Amino acid sequence: MTKTAIVYDPFNLKHTMEGHPENHRRLERTWALLQEAGVLERLLRVPSGEAPLEAILRLHAEKYVRKVRRMSQRGGGFLDQETYVTPHTYQAALLAAGGLLNLVDAVLEGLAHNGFALVRPPGHHALYSQGMGFCIFGNVAIAARHAQEQHGLERILIVDFDVHHGNGTQDMFYQDDSVLFFSTHQYPFWPGSGGVDEIGAGPGKGFTVNVPLPAGTGDQGYLATFREILAPVAQRFRPQLILVSAGYDPHWMDPLANQLVSITGFGQLIQELMALADGLCDGRLVCTLEGGYNLQALPHCILTSLRTLSQDPAGVSDPFGPPPTEEEDISQRIAQVKAAHGLA
Repeated sequence: MTKTAIVYDPFNLKHTMEGHPENHRRLERTWALLQEAGVLERLLRVPSGEAPLEAILRLHAEKYVRKVRRMSQRGGGFLDQETYVTPHTYQAALLAAGGLLNLVDAVLEGLAHNGFALVRPPGHHALYSQGMGFCIFGNVAIAARHAQEQHGLERILIVDFDVHHGNGTQDMFYQDDSVLFFSTHQYPFWPGSGGVDEIGAGPGKGFTVNVPLPAGTGDQGYLATFREILAPVAQRFRPQLILVSAGYDPHWMDPLANQLVSITGFGQLIQELMALADGLCDGRLVCTLEGGYNLQALPHCILTSLRTLSQDPAGVSDPFGPPPTEEEDISQRIAQVKAAHGLA
C-alpha cells in the first residue's frame, strides 16, 4: 500500500478576505470533508512549520519579503488589485511554503511515497519581487530549489495543471535546465502568458513546456496532453522528483474559468503522474494546492486526489459527474506543442 503524507495548518485559515474567491473556506470545507470521509486515518500527518527565510530568499528579493512582512505588521493591504494581505498573511505564507518543504523532506527521506500540501495562500503566480494572482511566495518553486540545495537533487519536474498559467514558476526557472516546467492552462486567459513558443531561454531552452488549451477542454483533452506530451518529455528529462501545482479550477463548475474537467478526470491525471513517478523517480511525487474556487467541488477534488495517491479502495468521490456540454477537440494543439519540442 502506498504511504501518502499530508500537511495542513489551521493557521492558514487566518489569511482570508470576505467576498474574495481565495478565502479560508477553501481549506475549511475541504478539511471537514476529509474528516467526514475518514481518509485522514490512512495518511501520515507531517507537521507544519514556517519556511526558513533562506529558503524564501533563494527565489524572492529580500526587499519584497520585507514589504510583505511590513504590510502584514501594519494591518494589511494589497500587493496588486486582487492579491490581498492581512495581519496574518506573512506568517500564513511562510507556513504554506514551509509545510510544503516539510512534505518534500518527508518524501525524500523515505517516510512516505508521495504527499499533498493542503496549504494556502497559493504560490505559482508569485514573481521574484512581486506577489500577484492571489499568490504571495512561490511555494512550488521554493520547494524545487530546496530539494536541490538540501537533498542534492539535480533534476526536478514541476507539473502545473491549474487553469491559469503558472507565470511565476516559469519565470523563476526559464533559463534553468535543472527544473523542467510543464503547464496546461486555459489560453488566451489571465495572466496572458504560456504560449507554445515560450520554451525557455539560454541553458533552459526546451525545459519549459506550455500546453495552452482552448476554453471547453475536458477530461479527454487533459489526459491526452499528459500521455502524448508530458510522458515523453518527462522520460527524456528523467526527474528525481515530481512536484505538482494542483489547481482544481479547470473543473467544469469553477466560477473563474471555462474548462470542463470532472473530479473523475482529476483522479485520472493524478494516476498518470503516479505512473510517471513510479517509472522515473521511485514514486516520489508531491502535490501542493493552487487554485480551485467552487466550494462544493474543490473538497471532492482533493479527497479524490488523496484517495488516488494513497490507493484508497474507496476511490473517486464525484457527486457532480461530467459536465453538461461536450469538450473541444485539441488534437491540433497537441500536434503543435509536440512539434515545438521535437516530439512529433
